[in-house]
Amino acid sequence: MNEFSQIKTFIALVENHSLSKAAEKMDIAVSAVSRRLKELESNLGVQLIQRTTRKMHLTEAGEKFYLRCGHLLDELEEAKQEASNSATTLSGTLKIAAPLSFGVAHLSPAISAFMHLHPQIKIDLDMSDRRIDLVAEGLDLAIRIGTLEDSSLMARKLASVRHVVCASPDFLNRYGTPKTPEDLADMPALCYGNLDQPDTWHYRDKKSLPAKVKVPLRMRATNGDALVEAAVAGLGVLCEPSFIVHGAVERGVLIPVLTDYQWYAMNIYAVYPQTRHVPTRVRTFIDFLVSHFGDKPYWERFLSKGNDEK
Repeated sequence: MNEFSQIKTFIALVENHSLSKAAEKMDIAVSAVSRRLKELESNLGVQLIQRTTRKMHLTEAGEKFYLRCGHLLDELEEAKQEASNSATTLSGTLKIAAPLSFGVAHLSPAISAFMHLHPQIKIDLDMSDRRIDLVAEGLDLAIRIGTLEDSSLMARKLASVRHVVCASPDFLNRYGTPKTPEDLADMPALCYGNLDQPDTWHYRDKKSLPAKVKVPLRMRATNGDALVEAAVAGLGVLCEPSFIVHGAVERGVLIPVLTDYQWYAMNIYAVYPQTRHVPTRVRTFIDFLVSHFGDKPYWERFLSKGNDEK
């Protein structure tokens, strides 16, 4: 039995969680599944799966081997598609990681539209604000927002992000509308906790010179949507990306202030492992996101309206 058949059997066993289901999927006998696994483990000189009467678990070596082999089989399928001139019909699974707020509000609708265009594509989406190791977790790409760290990952810009200082009408009635960033030093602030200095807000002044202001921290949270809810309730002023606050601003429950200043400077990127062969489905999906969000994303329309009214 060649190694390729053994590896395919191992993958089927992991993904179906049982000998019988793997055998059914591959249309072979259960004994053949068991034999191929033993042969593979013997060839590698390591145990891949721990088996009991009721359950099976991947060993540490088995988990690493599964992640590597999964990518190899994906690339083989991709190569087969291209060789048969069927690359226009995308298939396979896209494994994606994205920040929670952006993922729920903006990436999820984009993914739905992409899946309608490509019915054979499957999606495995991990949404959280934790920083994920793409290679270790077997992901195809991740959406990242901010300044990229030096790494071996490839990156493509999807859109720019403007930050907006805003507060509820009630809050501004009680504290007054700030005229300069320094006025924020006297206002309770709602701060994003994943920044190195949540209570220090960075901006560029009207001469484009870098500056910062320290604000009195009233609430700290690692999720922007939670901060927006607190701001709508009149608990403080916040500085958040336009893609998070745009809905509340458009409804009139938050009012942008200090819009003549540039707060932070961030972009949204798609990052993916640097490999010799980037799967067509990954490249096509990134192209789709670039087109979908565009140079002027829909979540910044309220900023253009403000400029037009001036």
